[in-house]
Amino acid sequence: MPPATWKKSPPDLIERFAASLPVHPDLVRKPMFGYPAAFVNGNMVCGLFEDSVVVRLGKEGVAQAVAAGRGKAFEPMPGRGMAGYLLVPTPDAAQAQTLAAWLQQALDHVLTLPAKAAKAAKKTPAAARPPAAKAKAKANTRR
Repeated sequence: MPPATWKKSPPDLIERFAASLPVHPDLVRKPMFGYPAAFVNGNMVCGLFEDSVVVRLGKEGVAQAVAAGRGKAFEPMPGRGMAGYLLVPTPDAAQAQTLAAWLQQALDHVLTLPAKAAKAAKKTPAAARPPAAKAKAKANTRR
């Protein structure tokens, strides 16, 4: 759960982010840390964090953008950076066309990454199951 000090993204930024997302058949929108985000093949492409847009460009892409003065490395908490993620400059995030270009660049990068393996479903230990489920499981083993 996010720390209480994290603030919600402004509604206009949420709308602009959603409208600026690139069209791709594998792009999936889902929340990350309570903020809107987009994923491809299980890899995060981009998302919002407070009043900022975060894009995944890889370590080299972030280094190039920072060196060119086009954003800064993403740190959700001071000293806790997320390697390969960049904060889009506020003026760029404020314009739908410029934001769309950043989001497309992030998608292009993420499409080069291997797909994440699907997580196996967790089995609930018998001790953690509700009493009705324990009784049903016990009855199934007596057949």
